[in-house]
Amino acid sequence: MTSQSTNISLFKEAMGNYPTGVTVVTAYDEQDNPIGLTVNSFASVSLDPLLILWSIDKRVFTYETFKKINKFAVNILASDQKDMAMLFATKDADRFGHTNWHKSEFGLPILEGSLAGLQCETFQTVEAGDHTIIIGEVKEIHVENKDPLLYHARNIGPFPQEFHAQD
Repeated sequence: MTSQSTNISLFKEAMGNYPTGVTVVTAYDEQDNPIGLTVNSFASVSLDPLLILWSIDKRVFTYETFKKINKFAVNILASDQKDMAMLFATKDADRFGHTNWHKSEFGLPILEGSLAGLQCETFQTVEAGDHTIIIGEVKEIHVENKDPLLYHARNIGPFPQEFHAQD
C-alpha cells in the first residue's frame, strides 16, 4: 500500500503531464479594484445552459473575494501570452498595471489579446477538498482566431507547430 505522500507525488506527476490550456480569471473586488489569477483548472460543463468551471485553492489571497463575487471573466490565453500567465501567477499586487486590459460592457476586466473571453455569472460553488469549484453561466463570449497557450509538465508555451492540422 502506498503512502499518502507517495500518492500526492504520483498525482502531481500524472496531472502535470496532462496538457491543459491556460486562463486568467478576472473580476472586481468589493472596492472595485480588478483582481485576477492564472488558472489551468478550467473546463466546459454544459451546453444548456452554457456552463464552465474552474477551481481556486483556498490558500490563494483572493479566495474569499472570488467565492463571494457574482460574476467573473475567464480569459483564455493565446500562445503569445506566456508573460501574462506568469504575471498573474505571481503575488504582484499591481498585475493590471503591467498589462493591457479594459472594463467590458458586462462590467468585468478583460485582458487584451486573449484567444477568447467568457464573461460569466456565478452559477454554483462546490467545496472540494483544499479547493472550491466555481461554476459560471456564460453570458458573453468573444473569440479570436489565435493559437492557445498550453501548460504541460510544469512548462507554459505555445502549441507545437508540428501538431497543427495539415491543410
